[in-house]
Amino acid sequence: MPRRSRRPARPAPAPPPLRGGWVREEDGWMVRSISGTAATKTYRCPGCQQEIPPGTSHVVAWPADEVQEDTDRRHWHTGCWRQGRR
Repeated sequence: MPRRSRRPARPAPAPPPLRGGWVREEDGWMVRSISGTAATKTYRCPGCQQEIPPGTSHVVAWPADEVQEDTDRRHWHTGCWRQGRR
């Protein structure tokens, strides 16, 4: 009777999904683009004062001289951010 092979090793767990894109610096601000799939909460855009609903891609910006975890992060519509940077 043939021997049973051993159970294969469990694969390593997948890393958690990234919550946003690369961080870049623009005019003294650190900026991160957030994809629609990573946007899970409602925010208010400081550019137009309208809501950014869950599932909408947008931009998060905070002053470059501060740590990202600080409360100075602001969520902007991508178009409002581009228009406000002109």
